[in-house]
Amino acid sequence: MQAGELLRLTERIRELNDSLDGFTVLAGTEVNVLPDGTLDYADDVLEQLDWVIASLHTSFRMKEKEMTARMIHAMEHPLVDAIGHPTGRKIELREPYELNVERIVEAAVRTGTFLEINANPDRRDLNETNARMAAQAGAMLVVDSDSHGVETLANIRYGIATARRGWITAEQVANTRPWAELDALRKRGASAKR
Repeated sequence: MQAGELLRLTERIRELNDSLDGFTVLAGTEVNVLPDGTLDYADDVLEQLDWVIASLHTSFRMKEKEMTARMIHAMEHPLVDAIGHPTGRKIELREPYELNVERIVEAAVRTGTFLEINANPDRRDLNETNARMAAQAGAMLVVDSDSHGVETLANIRYGIATARRGWITAEQVANTRPWAELDALRKRGASAKR
């Protein structure tokens, strides 16, 4: 989606929220992390969104040192709330990237960036082992369905199953909370309080 289209959609969501009572629709996007660790949308676009998840969708063959630096650079961006499918694996289709997961977890804790358990049955990434390591280190996780349509919303059960296999508690999953509480856990939420 082009930036202008995303901004128009965000404006439509804001208008819709003016007419809703009892709940709020959030505006968010998944951004691509470019090979140098920058994002494919400009900050003035990202600032308009309620939620930003950054993921790698290209240049999968980078060496471990460069791939890890790329991911950490994205995590250090103040508008990135979470990293999507952090190791990039696709079960029986693609091995994980060459990535130092321990350093990614350390950066998640340091920067306050959430790490995703992507519930797509072909991904389940983070897997239970990495999710447990992240949670034990103090990183906050999010579990999502990776839905690209309503027909895949039920995939969330695979993410929950992965979290359970990793002995992840509800307290270690940010999106088990109401939005106001989750918002307060985010980098933007924390910085807005200062």
